[in-house]
This record gives sequence, structure tokens and C-alpha cells, in this order.
Amino acid sequence: MKKYFLVTMAMLALPLSAHASCPAISVADMKGVADGAYPQQFEKAEFEAAAGCTMSFTANPDSAALNGKIRGNGDLPSLAERLPAEPLVVVPYDSVGKYGGTLDVLSNATEAGTSDFLSVRHVNFVRYSDDLLTIVPNVAKDWKFNDDFTELTFHLRKGHKWSDGHPFTAEDVKFWYDHLMMDPKVFAEPKDYALVAGERMEVVISDPQTVTFKMPAPKPGLLAHFATSYAQGWQPKHFLGKFHPAINADADKLAQSMGFDDGYAVIAAYYGNSDWTDTPSPLLNSPEKVANLPADVVPTLESHITIRDTAEGRHYVANPYFHQVDPTGQQLPYISEQDEVYINDPQVRVLKLVNAEVDYKSQSLQLIDAPLLLENQEKGNYTVDLRPEIATQSFSFNVTSENAEKRKVFGDVRFRKAMSIAINRDEINEVAFFGQGVSRQNIGFSPTPDFVDEKWLSYATEYDPAGAKALLDEVGMKDTDGDGFRELPNGEKIVLNMQFATQGISGKVVELVANHWSQVGVQTQA
Repeated sequence: MKKYFLVTMAMLALPLSAHASCPAISVADMKGVADGAYPQQFEKAEFEAAAGCTMSFTANPDSAALNGKIRGNGDLPSLAERLPAEPLVVVPYDSVGKYGGTLDVLSNATEAGTSDFLSVRHVNFVRYSDDLLTIVPNVAKDWKFNDDFTELTFHLRKGHKWSDGHPFTAEDVKFWYDHLMMDPKVFAEPKDYALVAGERMEVVISDPQTVTFKMPAPKPGLLAHFATSYAQGWQPKHFLGKFHPAINADADKLAQSMGFDDGYAVIAAYYGNSDWTDTPSPLLNSPEKVANLPADVVPTLESHITIRDTAEGRHYVANPYFHQVDPTGQQLPYISEQDEVYINDPQVRVLKLVNAEVDYKSQSLQLIDAPLLLENQEKGNYTVDLRPEIATQSFSFNVTSENAEKRKVFGDVRFRKAMSIAINRDEINEVAFFGQGVSRQNIGFSPTPDFVDEKWLSYATEYDPAGAKALLDEVGMKDTDGDGFRELPNGEKIVLNMQFATQGISGKVVELVANHWSQVGVQTQA
């Protein structure tokens, strides 16, 4: 099987000769089936009507064996009992797939450089389609805002189940918000996205499949948050609720019988006091106590669930209750297992790719790695997809600095414009991107959606060090001591210390920008 680097994908798909009664449509060949309400996917009834068929469902023949690897799961019921009443029908790109295999992937370390791999199995209420403009259903079957964007209602899928077979309902959403996100013993302070102008929301349940976020002020961005964030808006009440004193009066007693101080300690071991979905599990947090816990990890709605978690990597098996199917009725995911290894040395990571030890990698790779990867494509039987157009690297300043003078300067648009036009983007393109890039302003989207005026793509992207110096003079930053570097308007010394993650930007780019800024008199260290 070919390996893929520098490319984002959701599923591996291999040709399948036989399929169920519904047509094996793909994005490449829709076989006359009209598009649904949303691109590349249908609800079950919608697809049956469009394709003129009645769906029947099949599962990975290894489902029972895979389920047996998930400690805490009981015997596997029939597929009909595992799928929601209205599963999400996902249209593959080229063809429907066949079951089996292990996807081998590479990350930097626990919670470092893991996002590209997490995206392969991640789910949330909704997601963005490939056009990066259209929000489409995922875990939620549908949603609706009220007229003033102060209420967002999600309609969940009847019969949807957690990876342990327990029903997933609106109760799990309310439990997450009220008893985890808003509990200071779990989160000292709520995350910003869970608040509206600093005030909490109210989560209201209408029925098991209907839940509404009621907000104290309009927040139309809440839907987009759920479409992009790895922080999911739910946790299993049936599982974690046993250890929460507001849900179970005997939570502490139960936790102490398992060797923990109290129920919150068990929640911390499972949930990690983090809304990131691949934080270390009890297998890593509390390995000596795992045997006393009811399961190794918290039940999930994602396509795969962790069964091994060490300092060297993690291993996953397919979720036997996953809510998606392909057009022929095959329950997704196709891939039975996933294996993630941690390599923190960037040179070793590239060598593992060259040696074809990995099936897929995108995050943490830089174009500076491209020559070596391209040179070894045939030998390693992999494909390199160069995508310089998605290198939306940007620099920001701490506009909430505790230093009032720095805060004043960083908040001055003249300062930020000066720093932008001080950057020699052509030099960066040649040195770090092999001339493959296009100099543009970061507008927060890639590719550029239609609603963005073209003028913003080139705003303050010209290389104009003289103009940058003039703007810095206007701001009041001048070299008053003759050392070649500007001080703040009040005469205070300033040195910009650039902090960056190598998984997101090349160190070479940061070094070049630091040099450009120093050349206009703003002392900068990379």
C-alpha cells in the first residue's frame, strides 16, 4: 500500500468488487444520484430517496474481535443494535473501501504534533465540508439558531451509542457543560468558548435527542466553534457521572474503593482536566491503578478508541458503534486499527517517512524536508503532496501584555503594519519554500472563500523597510541610546522574543523574520 505524506485524508479506500443493494457512488462517480442537502454526505432516508434503494448494513467481520480488545466492553450485539436509526451516509472520494489493516502514523509526543492524526478519527456536533465554507452534520443530525443567535439547538441521532454500547443522548451534553466545564474542581476557569461575554450559557434538554444552548447574548460563532474544535461538547454521563458527587452521592466512596482519593481524582485520570480529546488516559496518568477502573479510557463517539497508551505511543481499534456508513451500507471505519508512535526528533521523523515506516503524515513537516522526501518516493512507495498554499503561517503580538507601554504599542495598528511590511516575503519564499509559495496576507482562511475581498490578500505584504521605519517613528519608537535598536516611546528597552512550535512553522522562517525586524531597529531574538 502506498504511503501518503503532506496530505490530509479522512479514510483509506480500496476497490470493492461487491456492494449492497444501494449503488456504490463516490465523489468521482455519483452514478446519477443527485447531491443531497450537504456536500459529500446524506442522511439515510435522504440517500435512499435520492438513489431509489433500501439500505442494508454490513460490518467489519473483525468487529467482535476488535471489541474484545476494548476493556470494559461487553459482548457485541448485532449491527442493527449498534447503528443509530439514522446513520450518516458518507460518500467516499474514489470508491467504497474494504475492511482491515492498520494505519501507521507518527506524532511528536503526547499532545504534541498529534492534530493531523486526531483529525482522522475526530467527530463533533458538526464539521466543515471540503470547501471550508459549508458546515455539515456529523454527530448532530441537524441544528437551528433562533433569530437573534441567542439559542442554538442540536438534534441528535436516535439510537446513537457510545463505544461501550450505552445510549448517547442530550444528557451527555448537559453533563459535560454543567458538571465538567462549569465545575471549578474540574476546570479552575471555564474555557472562553463555553462562555458568552464572560457569562455562562444554559443547556436545556427538550427530549433525549434535542438539546439547546441558551446564551445571555448573541453568539453566532458557537456553531463554527463546534465545526472546528477538537474540544467536544459532551462527555459520557453514564460513565464519568458515577464519580461526580453531584450525580452520585457515593462517588467518593466508589473512587476510594478503586484506590483514588475521591471521585474528582478519577475524573481527572480519565478526563485529564482538559477539553483536548487525546490527552493522556489513565493508562498513562495512573497506570498502577488502571486495573481497578471500569475501563482503560472514557467511552468515545470517535471512529477509533485507545487500547494502549504509553510514553512511546498509542494504539487504537475501530469503534464498533460508530455512527457513519458508506453508500453501500458498510459501517465505517474501514481501517481496523491505528498505531501512533512518538518521535520528537524532526530528523528521525523524516527518516521514518523515507523508510516507509509510516502511512501518513502532514503536521510538523516543512518544505525544507521536501527534497529528501521527493528523492525517495519511488524507493519508499509513497506520495508527497506539496501544498505551499496552505502554509498560513503568521506572527502575533501580545496585545494584553501586563506591561502597559508594550500593550499600547502592540495594540497600535501602525506598529503591526510596520512589522508586516518589514518582512521580506520574497526572500522567505526562496529560502524556505523553494519559490513554491505565494506571498499573501493571512486572512484566517485557506483556500480563500468568495466573500473575502481580494484587496486583503495583499494588504501590507509589500517589502518596504523604509516605510516600516517611518511608521515606527510615528509610533514613537526611536533609537535614543545609539545602540542601533529602538526603544519604547517611554524610553524602555524592548526585545521581541519569538516563541514558536516547530510543528507549525519552520525555524528558518522564524530566523529570517527576526532578522528582518532587527534590520528596521526592533531587536528580535528567535
